Amino acid sequence: MLDDAQLTAWAREALEVEIAGLQAMAQRLDHRFALAVRRLLACRGRVVVSGMGKSGHVGRKIAATLASTGTPAFFMHPAEASHGDLGMITAADVVLAISNSGESEELNTILPLIKRMGVPLVAMTGRIDSTLGRHADVVLDTSVAREACPLNLAPTASTTAQMAMGDALAVALLSARGFQPEDFARSHPGGALGRRLLTLVRDVMRPLAQTPRVPPTATLPDMMRAMSAGGLGATAIVDEQGRPVGIFTDGDLRRLIEARPGQDLRTLTAQTIMHAPPRTIRAQALAVEAAELMEQHRITSVLVVDEAGRLAGALNSHDLMRAKVI
Repeated sequence: MLDDAQLTAWAREALEVEIAGLQAMAQRLDHRFALAVRRLLACRGRVVVSGMGKSGHVGRKIAATLASTGTPAFFMHPAEASHGDLGMITAADVVLAISNSGESEELNTILPLIKRMGVPLVAMTGRIDSTLGRHADVVLDTSVAREACPLNLAPTASTTAQMAMGDALAVALLSARGFQPEDFARSHPGGALGRRLLTLVRDVMRPLAQTPRVPPTATLPDMMRAMSAGGLGATAIVDEQGRPVGIFTDGDLRRLIEARPGQDLRTLTAQTIMHAPPRTIRAQALAVEAAELMEQHRITSVLVVDEAGRLAGALNSHDLMRAKVI
């Protein structure tokens, strides 16, 4: 029976082979990589990524990474291209073809047609003198000394090199474009980053009609009724112009009772026991800013105001959690 040490040794050897392959590829990078990046930057259409077999699986990932980082791209299966999908390519596009051997029959069949269309061709191959390498306008060398597979057969180190080269292209392109987190969020609206960078306070706040509020002259029982009806755990205290001048929370009530044991609190008014001034945030601010405000001041509710400083709604930590902002 194989022991843990032997299994771990095989894994470590595979990783070391792949690391060595990546280090060697990094050392070989030259002006051709910069030329490839410039060709992709100049593209007025889309980057059409194509590859067969394992290279095709890598190509799908590269196309997805490019598309999500500011470079419009899609994957085209080379076999399907010979049966009509070649029509997906326009003169404004750039083709990124991937093949470790550079002799993939399905890919090489469409190379002359791509060249005839005048579409720039960037190749990613382990053999720069291959058919693919000779047809390409720019060749990126993704060769490896050997595969991580002990038989030196299964695409392992070579596909890792292709994947890494694709990531290198994407990183260079997004850096050259000045791509920002906000740009990334726009292509990932369903992800955590998208929610944090695209969700505004107005998108998740409780509207004014659902926000508990009382005047400064309201008594403690009035405030408690407003809080119970609103379900916010707090009530805003607003002046005659509708501007929030204070806030009173469940926590404030508990502290008040503890500080004045046995005292009749029913005659106390909002203006004498409210927390003033209240923490507020604009409706057009990012929801994540509201979360940061709550964390900074260790509060669970914040009042939302409009451009004139009037109460527009309210927000608490539960609202932010429901929106998956926190």
